[in-house]
Amino acid sequence: MAIAYRQRIDEDTEFALWKIEEQAEDLYKQLQLNDEEKAFVENISNGKRHLHWLGTRVLLRKMLRTEEYIDCRVDGHGKPYLVSLPYHISLSHSFDYAAVMISKKNPVGIDIEQIKQKVERIASRFLRPVELAFINNEHKIQQLYACWCVKEAVYKCHGQKEVSFMDDILIKPFSFTEQGQVNAILNKGDINIDYTVGYLQYEDYMIGYVRGNDEE
Repeated sequence: MAIAYRQRIDEDTEFALWKIEEQAEDLYKQLQLNDEEKAFVENISNGKRHLHWLGTRVLLRKMLRTEEYIDCRVDGHGKPYLVSLPYHISLSHSFDYAAVMISKKNPVGIDIEQIKQKVERIASRFLRPVELAFINNEHKIQQLYACWCVKEAVYKCHGQKEVSFMDDILIKPFSFTEQGQVNAILNKGDINIDYTVGYLQYEDYMIGYVRGNDEE
C-alpha cells in the first residue's frame, strides 16, 4: 500500500497517513532493524500493536526517502527522536492507519483516532466546562474528537510528561468543519505557549497536527 494521504505544512514540515493493509511480514521486509529492535518486534508479534509499530516505521522511511538504517529512539518522556538525521518526528496510529509528521526545524506533534461514539462519555475528563460550552450538537462527536486530537498533538509536540489535558491545555472556541485550525494554549508553571493546531477529518478518522515553536 502506498501513502494514503499527505499534507505539506511548509517547506520543512509535512505529515502523511499509511493505510496498513499488509501482513506484518511484508512490513518487516521493508525495514532495517538492529538487534534490540528485532527483539522488541518479536516481543509484540501479535495483533494491532505489532502492525502499528511496523507501519509507523515503514511510513517514516518513505517520508525520509532513505534506504539507510534509521536510528529511531524514544527519550525519557516517551517522545521519539532520530539519532543521526536532522528531523523532528511524531508518530501515531489507530486501527488501520499509521501517521507520521516530520520537520527539519521545529518540534511536531500528530495524533490520529478513529471516530467513535464513546468519546461523549469521557469528554468531561479532558475538556473544561468552558470548552464543553462551545461544542456544537450538530457535529458533537467529530468536534469532541477534534478537541482530543488537538490536545494530544500539543502534548506530543511539547514532549514532556505530567501535562494534563484538562488542567494544562486550553482550546479556544471554534466552529467545527471537516478541516480547520484552532488555537490552543499550554499553561503549566512557568510554561505558557500558544499553538495553532490543525485538524482534519479523513474518512472515519480524526487527525490533529501541530508544528511547534523554535524556543521549545
